Amino acid sequence: MEKRQEEHVYRVEGFSCAGCAGTFEKNVKRIDGVKDAEVNFMASKITVYGSATIPQLEKAGAFEQLRVRPEGEELDESETKPQSFLMKYWHVLLAALFIGLGFTSQLVNGEEHVFTVSAFFASIVIGGYSLFKVGLQNLVRLTFDMKTLMFVAVIGAAIIGEWGEGALVVILFAISEQLERFSMDRARRSIRSLMNIAPKKATVLRNGEELTLRVSEILIGDMLKIKPGEKLAMDGVVTKGHSSINQSAITGESIPVEKKAGDPVYAGTLNTEGYLEVEVTKLVKDTTLSKIIHLVEKAQEERAPSQSFIDRFAKYYTPAIMVVALFVAILPPLIAGASWEAWIYQGLAVLVVGCPCALVISTPVAIVTAIGNAAKQGVLIKGGVYLEELGHVKAVAFDKTGTLTKGHPAVTYFNNVSDDSDENVWSTVAAIEAYSQHPLAGAIVRKVDKLGVDYKEKELIDFQSITGKGVKATLNGETTWIGNKQLFVEDLQLTFSNEIKTTLNTLQSEGNTVMIVGNERGVKAVIGVADEARENSRSVLKRLNEIGIKESVMLTGDDPKTAAAIAKRLGVSSVKAELLPDEKLSAVKALREQYGSVAMVGDGVNDAPALAASSVGIAMGGAGTDTALETADVALMGDDLEKLPYTIALSRRALTIIKQNITLSLGLKLIALLLVIPGWLTLWIAILADMGATLLVTLNSLRLLRVKK
Repeated sequence: MEKRQEEHVYRVEGFSCAGCAGTFEKNVKRIDGVKDAEVNFMASKITVYGSATIPQLEKAGAFEQLRVRPEGEELDESETKPQSFLMKYWHVLLAALFIGLGFTSQLVNGEEHVFTVSAFFASIVIGGYSLFKVGLQNLVRLTFDMKTLMFVAVIGAAIIGEWGEGALVVILFAISEQLERFSMDRARRSIRSLMNIAPKKATVLRNGEELTLRVSEILIGDMLKIKPGEKLAMDGVVTKGHSSINQSAITGESIPVEKKAGDPVYAGTLNTEGYLEVEVTKLVKDTTLSKIIHLVEKAQEERAPSQSFIDRFAKYYTPAIMVVALFVAILPPLIAGASWEAWIYQGLAVLVVGCPCALVISTPVAIVTAIGNAAKQGVLIKGGVYLEELGHVKAVAFDKTGTLTKGHPAVTYFNNVSDDSDENVWSTVAAIEAYSQHPLAGAIVRKVDKLGVDYKEKELIDFQSITGKGVKATLNGETTWIGNKQLFVEDLQLTFSNEIKTTLNTLQSEGNTVMIVGNERGVKAVIGVADEARENSRSVLKRLNEIGIKESVMLTGDDPKTAAAIAKRLGVSSVKAELLPDEKLSAVKALREQYGSVAMVGDGVNDAPALAASSVGIAMGGAGTDTALETADVALMGDDLEKLPYTIALSRRALTIIKQNITLSLGLKLIALLLVIPGWLTLWIAILADMGATLLVTLNSLRLLRVKK
C-alpha cells in the first residue's frame, strides 16, 4: 500500500531500443529519493516509486535525449507537431555527406590522405556521438549491450586504420536505430489510436450554463450535450433523446446500437443519428476506454514465456559474443601465424554481427502488435503469457447459460396438476422466485408480470436456496418447493406418476429445463423453461473444430437430457450436466490433465473458480462490464462468441511469427558468422545482417495487423 501511494507514472518520448529503456530504468533507480522504477518499453512509460522531478528523469535519459511528462498531461500543440525530415535526421544526413566526401577523397587521394581520414572521422563523430557516449559509459560499468559492442568495434576499426569501414558501420547503425524506432512506433500505434478515440474536450451543461471543458475537468453528474456525428468523451447514462450509437471502438460490433433514456453509453463511441443528453457516471480515468487502454498497456508489459527466455538468453549471449570475437581476433595469428590486422578486423566484424538487437525485439514486437490488433477487434488479452497459452489450447470448455445461450430464458410450458387455480400456483411460484438470483427465476417473474397476476403482497418466510437443486419457502404456513427432479427425488423422497415422468422426459428431450412445483405430499405443477441458443453458437463451434480444437465441452447444472438436447443442436463434442460450481472446477482440472492446455469460456462471475483453474479464462463481457475485465485472462468485450475463433487463430499466428522471428534473427547472424571461416566477413556486411534481421522481424510481426475477425 505504501509503495502504491508513492507511485508516479510518466510517459516517455524517444525510446529507440529495449536496451536503452533498460539503461534508463537503471539510471532512474540511482536518483536520490527513488525506491524503485519500472519501464514499460512497449507502452513508452515509466512507473517511479518514490520522488523524482521531471528534470531529474530527463537527465537520467539524456543519453538518448528522452522527454518525460506525467501521464494524463496533454502535450502542447507545438510539441506534438511533427519535426521536418531535415531537422529530425540532420545528424544522419550530415554524417552521410561526410562519408560520401571520404570515399570520394579515397578514390582521388588514397585512403591514408589527411582529407580522407578527416572526412571519415567527422562522419564517425557526427553520426555516432550518442553511440560513443553510451558505449563508453557501458564499458566503464562493464554493461554489455549492442552499443557497447558497436563502440568497441568502431574504435577498433579506427585503431587498425579502417576509417572508411568504421564510418560505414556508424552510418548504417544510425539508420538501423532510426528504422527500429520507426518500427516500434508503428507497433505502438495500436495503443495511440485507442487513446485518440475519445475527444479531449466536451460540451457540458453545468448549473444551467453551457461550457466547453477538457475531459479532466468534467465531473460525475455533469450533463453532456451530444449532437449527431459527435463522439462521446465520457461514460454515462442517457437522460434525454433517442439515437443509435456506433460502439465498434469499444466492443468491436460493426452495427450501431439503439440508445434511449436510461441506457448506458461509453467514451469513444459515435453518436450517429439523434441529439442526446448524457449524465456523466465516471471520471475520465475510470471510463471503460481508459480501463481498456490501461489493461492493454499492462498486457504489453507482461512478459510472455518466450520473451522471458529471450531476455535471459540475451543476458549471456552478448558477453559470449565478446569472448568469441576475442578468440577470432587472437587465435589465428597466435596459432597459424595469420595477419594480426586481418583477424582483428574479423573479430571486430563478429562484434558487430553479434548485436542482439533483432533477437531482443523478435518476441515483444509480435506480442504488442497482436494484443493491439485484438483490442481494436473488441478482445482484451491481458498479457503475452495468455496470448501464447491461447495458441496452445486444445480443448475449450463452455458454460451454457449466457455463453452458448443468450442467458434470457423464457417459460415454454406450464401444467397445473393440483386442485389449486392456475393463478394461485403462479402467484406462489413468483413470490418465491422473486427472492432468487437464478436466471430461471427471472423467466418466471417476467411471465407472471406479463400475465398480470399479483404476487408482491404475499408474505414469505424461511426462504432457502438449495445449491444446484432449487429453492423453498413458506407462505401461509405451507412450505413450497421449486426445483429440479433431484430436489424432489433425493430431498423429498417423492415418486412421480407415469404421466409426470412422460412430461419430464418430453420437455427435456426438447431442450427445456424443467422446474417442478410441489411439497412433501406431491407435485403441484410442472414448468418448462428454455434458454434460447445464440444464433452464432453453432457456427462458432464448427469454426473451432476447423482450426484444430480437439474437444468442446459444455458444463452446466442442467438436467442431462436437457443439456444433451442443446449440445446436439449446437454441435458440442461432449456434455457434463448437473454440475455444482465445485464440480465445474473438477471438470476443468480433468480436461487439463487430458489435453494439457484448456480454455474456459464463462460469464466471469458464477464461473470464477473454473475460469481460474483453466489455462486461459475467457469472459463474455458486454461493454462496461467491470467484472469481465477484472476476472478473466481474456475478455470478449462485445459479448460476441464469434470473437473466440478469431482470438485463438490470432494467438496461433502470433506463436508462428515469434518462432519465425527467432529463426530469422539467429539464422542471419549464423550465416554472417560462418563468413568468418574464409575471412569474408566485413564490418558493413555485419551491420547489414543485423539491420536486415531487425527490419525483417519487425515487418514480419506487423503482418499480425492483417488478422481480422
